[in-house]
Amino acid sequence: MFTQVHSIGFHGLDAFPVLVEADLSNGLPGFEIVGLPDASVRESKDRVRAALKNCGFTYPMSRITMNLAPADKKKEGPLYDLPLFIALLKASGQLDACTDDCLFAGELSLAGEVRAIHGVLPMVIAAREAGFTRIFVPAVNAAEGAVVEGIEVYGIPDIRALLLHLTGRQPLPVAKPLPPEEQPVCQIPDFSDVRGQAEAKRALEIAASGGHNVLLIGPPGSGKSMLAKRLPSILPDMTFEEMLETTKIHSIAGTLPPGSPLIQTRPFRAPHHTVSPAGLSGGGTSPRPGEISLAHNGVLFLDELPEFSRSAMEVLRQPIEDGVVTISRVNGTITYPCSVMLVAAMNPCPCGYFGHPTRPCTCSSQQVNRYLSRVSGPLLDRLDLHIEVPPVEFDELSSHTPSESSREIRARVNRARAIQHERFQGTTITCNARMGAGELRTCCPLHDKARLLLRSAFDRMGLSARAYDRVLKVARTIADLDQSEVIQPAHVAEAVQYRSLDRKYWSREL
Repeated sequence: MFTQVHSIGFHGLDAFPVLVEADLSNGLPGFEIVGLPDASVRESKDRVRAALKNCGFTYPMSRITMNLAPADKKKEGPLYDLPLFIALLKASGQLDACTDDCLFAGELSLAGEVRAIHGVLPMVIAAREAGFTRIFVPAVNAAEGAVVEGIEVYGIPDIRALLLHLTGRQPLPVAKPLPPEEQPVCQIPDFSDVRGQAEAKRALEIAASGGHNVLLIGPPGSGKSMLAKRLPSILPDMTFEEMLETTKIHSIAGTLPPGSPLIQTRPFRAPHHTVSPAGLSGGGTSPRPGEISLAHNGVLFLDELPEFSRSAMEVLRQPIEDGVVTISRVNGTITYPCSVMLVAAMNPCPCGYFGHPTRPCTCSSQQVNRYLSRVSGPLLDRLDLHIEVPPVEFDELSSHTPSESSREIRARVNRARAIQHERFQGTTITCNARMGAGELRTCCPLHDKARLLLRSAFDRMGLSARAYDRVLKVARTIADLDQSEVIQPAHVAEAVQYRSLDRKYWSREL
């Protein structure tokens, strides 16, 4: 007997329908799965056989052939356990139910329980776009899929509950998204904890307002990591579309926080400096998202930047510029989004005290040069704001005067972002940092004196064309914070100031 059941497969972030075909024929008993399955899919036959027996069904003593179509696309993961089980029941005459408008995905235990799988959110979106009206997923993943409207999502705890529903004896409720009050709240450190560092706070406010990349450089203990970890607290709220984009990536990667079916706070990823290039950009035999994609719509923080391998740092150059990372393999190419704010922190030398006002540096000039040269000029050029974080004075540390809170800073950031939202309405640009050459010409009107100042800085500092564009984007953001349509000389002067540290520390190499 022959039957069909619908499931789904993945190629990067893109999902595609998979037709599970089951055929039972005469011959020596056997169970074959064809259609380019990986090892975990081939192992499904053993889980399905045990689940059939332990749930009280009869395992057919026939030649069983299961085909996963289309046969030219690789099928991965244990999500095919459930559709294979249903297809086998229907083909053997043990289940009589119409499943033409249904899609199934889930891993089975040997006792028939349905276990969690990855990628439920993109799966449900693809099922809706393909015209399915119902989708059956593990109960623990149901809230994740329920955020998608226009399709009924059912959470399946075990096989018995699913079969009772399909036969109409005990219908299951349609899954509902978790209300906001039941979702875990991500606690983000507040800027009110930071003493001193007014200049660094101002620079981070500008960076958050325009989505700019940042380099923090200063001695150990000056607060670089403390400042970077508080940056998400002043970033604007995510739109629903950004939440869906970010959750899709984390769902595919299997990194969704427990109890959080929808990511509602901007990601903050801080990989260790031993991370490999593939760990940053993504990759593997079956390419998975890397740290830069997991930080999509959020912050990627690289602490101790010179300690990262040269190849790992250089792999960031193209994704930072384009907002996407492309992974090419023999069997295809996968593109993951990676629109991130890159925040890097580093010491000025191996001992950390080069240029310190009170502590002497123990490094030789050659050691300092070698240490700084680990950060290449092209990567440095892609960091919009270079911020010096000096050591904090005792009076500032011991002061009981409350510092400005993240809520207050965020209010100003939101006002600047609202101006940008209105400016770029109808385009795919989300912030000043994402402007192209065309937008720079139309959206960055300069006061005559500001133009002269920018020309002088360009000639004196020997800025590259990319650095010029980034200075102009930062000046546009500073003007937005001042609610000024025209970029004034003061805005350009402040933006140029944030490009001076590479001349201070790297000038010996230029």
